[in-house]
Amino acid sequence: MIRAWLVIALLLGHFSARATEAAPLADDPVVEQRLLVIAEEVRCLVCQNESLAGSRADLAQDLRREIRGLIKQGKTDKEVMDFLVSRYGDYVRYRPPVKPTTWLLWGGPFVLLAAGLAGLVLFVRRRRNTSAALSPEEQREAAALLGENN
Repeated sequence: MIRAWLVIALLLGHFSARATEAAPLADDPVVEQRLLVIAEEVRCLVCQNESLAGSRADLAQDLRREIRGLIKQGKTDKEVMDFLVSRYGDYVRYRPPVKPTTWLLWGGPFVLLAAGLAGLVLFVRRRRNTSAALSPEEQREAAALLGENN
């Protein structure tokens, strides 16, 4: 039993001695910070519901590399975003700008909500206006079914 513990201790010591410190993500932490800010605003074109910063897809890694290169060339965040939009369209942005081509995207949920509320109001009004009173014969039938004697 002691031998087993000794072997385990030696193996753990061997593996921990071989462990090295993680390499930094980039040469320049300022570039990496700007990359993260931009990548959080961009949709991964493969995953579509994940930001570029969180995606592990190959295309996402390529886009991050390209954004990093643009930042190193001295491009501003707006210029980088304009480059991505010119290449992939407004779809690449998580928050596309409000313009005629995106009005339905921005206003659609509110239009659907208003239509649903209007339909609900009409339904309730029509239901309230229909007479729910029973005729005398229907009242006698209901009383007979319920076992009531009048």
